[in-house]
Amino acid sequence: MIYKNTVRIFARMKMNFVTAIFLLGILSCGTNTSQSTASAISAPEQDVVLVLDPDASDSNISWDKTVHDFGDVSVEDGPLSCTFTITNNGSEPVAIFEVVSSCGCTDVKWTREPLMPGKSGTISATYKNEDGPTAFDKTLTVYISGVKKPVVLRLRGVVHEKKKSLSQLFGAQKLGDFGIKTRELKLGTLRQGLSASESVTVANLGSRPLTVSFADVSQQLSLTVTPNPIPAGATANLTYTVAADPSLYGRNAYFATPVLNGSKAAGSLSVMAFTQENFAAWSESERENAAIPMFENSTVSFGVVSAGSHITASFTCKNRGKAPLHIYKADSEDPALTLTADIPDISAGNSSTIDFSLDTSLLAKGDCVIMLSLTTNSPLRPVVNLFVTGEIR
Repeated sequence: MIYKNTVRIFARMKMNFVTAIFLLGILSCGTNTSQSTASAISAPEQDVVLVLDPDASDSNISWDKTVHDFGDVSVEDGPLSCTFTITNNGSEPVAIFEVVSSCGCTDVKWTREPLMPGKSGTISATYKNEDGPTAFDKTLTVYISGVKKPVVLRLRGVVHEKKKSLSQLFGAQKLGDFGIKTRELKLGTLRQGLSASESVTVANLGSRPLTVSFADVSQQLSLTVTPNPIPAGATANLTYTVAADPSLYGRNAYFATPVLNGSKAAGSLSVMAFTQENFAAWSESERENAAIPMFENSTVSFGVVSAGSHITASFTCKNRGKAPLHIYKADSEDPALTLTADIPDISAGNSSTIDFSLDTSLLAKGDCVIMLSLTTNSPLRPVVNLFVTGEIR
């Protein structure tokens, strides 16, 4: 009887959830998408990564994985399938309400009955592989009872017209027999107090097993290779993890040098991550009384200038919140744009300028767009992107 009542409760909750999603879709379709630059752009372009965030999941459930990488496949391989396993580690039943695919190119099935304590269920996904040669990165958004935020699963890979050799796939930036597609790895967003991980496929291009370790590793970075050693002519998974450092905000690079069968490689790997403040533990009162940065303009145009010109200008920011605004770091995407003064804290209700200079002698002629990213202590706008534009002749 208890089990039947549980099933009925989950069924009613699922119906309410699906109805809410339907209504939300209608409202979203009717929303005016013409937004100002200031409101439409609030964070730097970032890859989606697995963030080890206790507020984004639930300790009562666990996954065998949240990313499935099909690696390099071909058109002739046809549909690509994988399975994710979820386990209920709690003392109460849980249910998967809904799984929403990011596009119609991915079919999905999941365990419909509630998962009793200690039991597992599955989510099976099939990427149709009908788009021809292309890289793909699809998401499955999973809504689970008792979990505050949906869990995002990823399916990714690269589809080629025809099968390619390991040397063709991984030889472009190889270090000895260690094959890798790029030495500049991206991690995306990292929140203070947490860690974030990502993985890539690497290869052993040699004729004997390759044992991989790392030297000169940045303090916050860790890397593992599985399997290790990598069999001759085979691939492996390189997982890299960065733990947030309280002294580092904004865009930062982390480095490591591969050591191959005991010999240090003649080159290093870099990992780029963007660190933001973590507001997960903030109370509702702290959020309501936090700083709110508002800019008169999110774009400053210097018009048309001659190559070699030095330009000085500023953005004006007003703090419309109730607490002081602190800007942890300002990241320019081009070294030609630099700040001319430190950015002071801005008290509630007050304004300040962010002064910068632009050395056009470091830029190519033509249209110019440079982004300046500010990392702040505002939960509403943890990252603010500003733009400097113009034409250099």
